[in-house]
Amino acid sequence: MVTHVRAETQGDERGALLSFLAEQRGGIRRAVLGLTEEQASSRPSASELSLSGLLKHVAEVEQSWIARAKGEPPAVKRDESNWHECFVLVEGETVAAQLAYWDEVAAETEEFLRSVPSLDDTFALPSDPWFPPEGRVSMRWVALHLIRETARHAGHADIIRESLDGKTAFELVAQEQAG
Repeated sequence: MVTHVRAETQGDERGALLSFLAEQRGGIRRAVLGLTEEQASSRPSASELSLSGLLKHVAEVEQSWIARAKGEPPAVKRDESNWHECFVLVEGETVAAQLAYWDEVAAETEEFLRSVPSLDDTFALPSDPWFPPEGRVSMRWVALHLIRETARHAGHADIIRESLDGKTAFELVAQEQAG
């Protein structure tokens, strides 16, 4: 569901990409608005997904893509043995801590994408089968990919939240603006 809360309508391409990414982040952030830890970790649909798990996943994914673009290893290494852990909060992790971490990741993403000389600059990807087969992608591609990934999960978050208490994205936007 598009809410157009934050999207930049004027300005440069980087600003537009970052605004659309921020808009999609907002959808997921609002989905946990006013929920308890228990509610955020519940799975009210046929899916294994929870809001807190989605929150953790999108923060980790965003951080890992920006790290790759910088030529650095991701902060959290996931492989076939532990990939599922990015979809569930483990002991000691909280929604508030995940939101704070994602704020840090978002700031790093913005700083990095604003600082690269060109959005046409590319970086190498590992040869794992789940990465694009070309082996290299541009900074523009990574920005668009983060928008796509976050938007997909924002849609999941809308469904999960509505299943929990009936609140829709529009109601959550109004609640956020009122509070």
